[in-house]
Amino acid sequence: MPGAAASAHHTRPLNELSGDDAPRFGAKSASLGELLRAGISVPPGFALSTAAFDQFVDESQLRDTIEPALAGAATGDVDAIGAASRVIAEAMRCAPVPESVRAEVSRRYDELEAQVGAGSPPVAVRSSALGEDSQDATFAGQQDTYLWVRGADDVCAAIRDCWASLYSPPAISYRARLGATGAERPAMGVTVQLMVDAVISGVMFTCNPVSGDPSMVAINASWGLGLAVVGGEVTPDDYLVSKVTREVVREHVGAKSVQYVPDPDPGGSGTVRVDVPEQRRRQRCLDDQALQALVDLGHRVQAHFGSHQDIEWAIARTEAEPDRLFVVQSRPVTAVPKRKPISPAASALSLVMGTFGAGHQPAEEEA
Repeated sequence: MPGAAASAHHTRPLNELSGDDAPRFGAKSASLGELLRAGISVPPGFALSTAAFDQFVDESQLRDTIEPALAGAATGDVDAIGAASRVIAEAMRCAPVPESVRAEVSRRYDELEAQVGAGSPPVAVRSSALGEDSQDATFAGQQDTYLWVRGADDVCAAIRDCWASLYSPPAISYRARLGATGAERPAMGVTVQLMVDAVISGVMFTCNPVSGDPSMVAINASWGLGLAVVGGEVTPDDYLVSKVTREVVREHVGAKSVQYVPDPDPGGSGTVRVDVPEQRRRQRCLDDQALQALVDLGHRVQAHFGSHQDIEWAIARTEAEPDRLFVVQSRPVTAVPKRKPISPAASALSLVMGTFGAGHQPAEEEA
C-alpha cells in the first residue's frame, strides 16, 4: 500500500527500532527500541527521524539564519554564543513544521490514543540528537525535554522546541569543543513516548560513578517526576548497593522539598512545581523491595548493552505491582574513572563479578 509507506517516511514506533537506527533517529530513540526488544518496561511511543529536522530547516530556509549566526559565535565568546542561540531559536520557533511531518506525527499520536483508549494522552517529547547518549559524547542536559504534552498540535510545537534546543548555548559550545569530531551540520531526532505518572523517579548508574567501582549500583531518588532530580533542584535520596551481596552499603535520605507533578486541571498539560509536605521531605523514597527491583533492572539493562549505563527510571503512581517500574531513557556512562587492574589474588572475586555482569568494562576501560 504505497500511501502507508509514504506516511511512515519520518516516523517509526519505538519497538521497531534497534541500535542500527541511531544514525537516522538518534541514539536516545534507538536505545529505547533496544530496551523494548529486550523485554524491559519502557513507555510506548514513536520516534521522529533526523530527516524531518532537515526538511524543516530546508523548507524554511533556516540555514540562511543558522550559518551566519554560528559564524559570529566561532570565537567562543560567551556573549556571542548566547546571541547566536537567541537568533536561531527565534527563527526556528517562527517557522512552521512541514505539513507532511505534522501529518505523520498526528497519525502516530492517534495510534497512541487508540492504544491507551483515552483521548489526548499525555506524552514526553525528548530530544534525540545525533551523537547524544552515545559512547563517544555526553550531550545529556544540553537539549530540551517537554513533559505532559497533550494533543497533536502541542506535540508538534514541542518537537519544534526540541529542534531549536539543538542550538542552545551549551550545545553550541560543546560541539565547538569537539572540533573536527563534531558534525558540521548537527541534526536531531525526537522521541515521543507516553508519560509515566511517577510517584517516585530518579537516576541509576550501574557502577559507582565517582570511583568507577563496577560492583556497585548508585541510585538517586525523589518524589514526583524526574525534573527535580535531573535539574538539581532537590537533594535526592542517595543509595549505593552491592551487586554481589545486595547490601545497601550507603544510604543518605535527602531533603526533598519540592516535586514536579502533572498540571492538576482536568485535561491540563505541562507540569507544576509544588512543595512536598513537610512530613515527607525526610522520608525514605525507596523501600528495600524497590531498591532490589532497581538493582535487578540495572543488571538487565547493563547486560543487554554490554556496558555501564546511566538510567532514568520512574515508578508509576497507579499501576499494580510488579508493573510500576519503567525505564524512560538509558545512556552509556562516559566519564567513569579507570580502575586499577584486578590482581591475580582477586581472580575468584572477578569471576563472581562476571556472573553479575559487573566485571565487563567498555573497551576503552579495559585497555
